[in-house]
Amino acid sequence: MIGERKNVFKVDKVLVVLYILLVGFGWGNILSSSLTGEVDSIFNISELYGKQLVFILLSSVIILITLSIEAKFYERFASIFYLLAILSLIGLFIFGKTVNGSTSWYGIGSFTIQPSEFAKVATALAVAKFISDLQTNIKLVNHQLKLLLIIFLPALLIILQNDTGSTLVYSAFFFVLFREGVPKIYLYTIGAIFLLFVSTIKFSLLTTFIILSIIIFIVYIKKRKKRYSLIKHLGVLIICTMFSFSINYFFNNVIKQHQKNRISLWLKLEQNPDEIQKMKRTILYNLNESEKAISSGGWNGKGYLEGTRTIGKFVPEQQTDYIFSTVGEEWGFIGSSFIIILFVLLLLRILHLSELQKNQFSRVYGYSVVSIIFFHFMVNIGMVMGLVPTIGIPLPFFSYGGSSLWAFTILLFIFIKLDSNKLNEW
Repeated sequence: MIGERKNVFKVDKVLVVLYILLVGFGWGNILSSSLTGEVDSIFNISELYGKQLVFILLSSVIILITLSIEAKFYERFASIFYLLAILSLIGLFIFGKTVNGSTSWYGIGSFTIQPSEFAKVATALAVAKFISDLQTNIKLVNHQLKLLLIIFLPALLIILQNDTGSTLVYSAFFFVLFREGVPKIYLYTIGAIFLLFVSTIKFSLLTTFIILSIIIFIVYIKKRKKRYSLIKHLGVLIICTMFSFSINYFFNNVIKQHQKNRISLWLKLEQNPDEIQKMKRTILYNLNESEKAISSGGWNGKGYLEGTRTIGKFVPEQQTDYIFSTVGEEWGFIGSSFIIILFVLLLLRILHLSELQKNQFSRVYGYSVVSIIFFHFMVNIGMVMGLVPTIGIPLPFFSYGGSSLWAFTILLFIFIKLDSNKLNEW
């Protein structure tokens, strides 16, 4: 206990500095994107930048509490945190408040909190706890199924609340599973599902069948000396073809129209110029304006608080999901690259420290932190530039919102606390 108290402030300074820089730059861009006139006070809570500053100050309190708690506490009570997260998600079906079509919030007056953000932290702790348990053998199928249940239970509850973006974040945990030795067949299966989905929707069922046949034939020829049977390969071809049939049905009859539109835009399925222009004025409006804002920034940007499209509020929800478009317009390519470099340094630093952990719980938790932050970072920035389908998830430490900032702060500083304690006996 005494050793832990001495380590409260013996934390990795690189991670702390990167966190401060990202939060600081994030607030500066929230100020720019939400400014409606002269700034009379940065603490004006009637404005979004004022509220975010309050969230940041409260994050400082959260950091102190997180670092002050004994490191073993997070491992010991990981299951309790996970159970509380599941209960908070279930409670939304009764007491939840609907915002932008998703029943993902608890409302207390004008204040709202999104439990799905904190559920990611609880799931990361639960995954680390289960994998590091002495009774767990990740090579056994029944243990793999239990682990998948831990990951997909909160994801299922979130998708039922119509929050697709937060649900997809849980796929990031597969990196953790592969790093800890889950058989590669899962990776191959996920990759095959993704490629089959894209190929079937983008091209056609016939084209997909031909491509599959060629690939399976080549694999069979190469593996024939190892006694890979032709029946086995034909069985794989039949299963994949049947799955492709189900994709067409799923795309046309199951998923909602707005989700179908986003996938269609991403895969550029629409070829009619008139329809494309119509989509740019309707369902493609946010993305179209975001791309215009980023491209208008050029190499050096227009200057801080000088972005004409940002000032004119051309990009809806620019302070949340589309915050990076503000960076692109006002800071240009150089500023955008700088922010990306900060995120990459943060991810590499966490990954490096995770590899150095002597305790499996700390190592697995570190991998989970990297996976979650990377997924948000990759998808959010890809989304505002049209590289991935539009998915409503925030940019970590950057986007406006108390729930997001607090959850990512807790996620990161629990790892910082675990890392500061790695030299102590467990």
